[in-house]
Amino acid sequence: MAPRPVREQRPAPLARRSLLVGAAAWCACATGCSDGTGRSQAAPAASASRSSRTAGPGTPAASSAGAALPAPVPWRPGPGEVTPEAKAAAVRLVEALGTWRPGQAGPAARLAALGVTPARAAQLAAQAGPLTPRADEAVVTVIDAQYGGILADSASVLVVCGQRTRGGGTTASGGTTVDVRLSRTGSGWAVTSLHPADPGPPVTPGAYARAVLAQPRIELPPASVADVRSGRVHESVLRAMLRLADSHRMSVSVVRSGHPLDVFGTDRPSDHPRGRAFDVWRVDGHPVVDPATSRSLITGFMRRAADVGSYNVGGPVPLTGGATANQFFSDATHHDHVHIGFTT
Repeated sequence: MAPRPVREQRPAPLARRSLLVGAAAWCACATGCSDGTGRSQAAPAASASRSSRTAGPGTPAASSAGAALPAPVPWRPGPGEVTPEAKAAAVRLVEALGTWRPGQAGPAARLAALGVTPARAAQLAAQAGPLTPRADEAVVTVIDAQYGGILADSASVLVVCGQRTRGGGTTASGGTTVDVRLSRTGSGWAVTSLHPADPGPPVTPGAYARAVLAQPRIELPPASVADVRSGRVHESVLRAMLRLADSHRMSVSVVRSGHPLDVFGTDRPSDHPRGRAFDVWRVDGHPVVDPATSRSLITGFMRRAADVGSYNVGGPVPLTGGATANQFFSDATHHDHVHIGFTT
């Protein structure tokens, strides 16, 4: 018997929302431009998506000789964020791990420079995986920072990034998604562990996978490209992406890998690792989290997701009128993206 589908709602609401951006969202360790919401502008995100369609996280997609790496520019949380300082802490650490110049100290030393204790810095550096490929220098582009879950004293931030590396005079493109776990302390949010995406090796893609990879109206970050190429994403997800692309341009943040295995704060398996869900952080060029984004655009997209077969649509706006009583949901975790899940 197939496992019973699990809805992504968290069982308990966020205890409180922080209104303080907190300390030091700035760190000169990322690339790209800010669009005022803390996310990269459309051009860098789409470029990272296209350049990575033939490679997985941490795997160079294309190489060229003599090209200089872009200057690092920090990601910043924008308006509309729930507990923005948690995202800032997660991103700052990923930027420090994934960006370095020739001769710069190693990953543990770069984290120590942020104030991370030596023992914790060594632990996190060992967990960095594809963020620290062998290269003379590297620059990370944070495409999106999305909640995998947010509770009163713990959080999962999914840091979606592309990465440019240079070694031996050759540059290459890659990237990954990292599930960054944090705990609230007396002085702010502290990173406790890292879980980079592990999409698995590529296989010969089927017709739906090929169509998704070729569709310019579906922007996929490196880890999601690798997920599609792994053959582990259900056709229901791929078909839904293609049908949604008929009416919308969408920027996907997470498909299968780089997402928590369980619905955050519970022991219930998430649909994402089973290849039965995907998340969208931007619709028709407008970030879901941005208060300036039309709510009718987001609600229309959520209802369209239900129309194409999703049994479990979550987002920043509570909706009624679904095919089932719980087809739509909204909570603090989903204020910054639209979750689209399937039973098969």
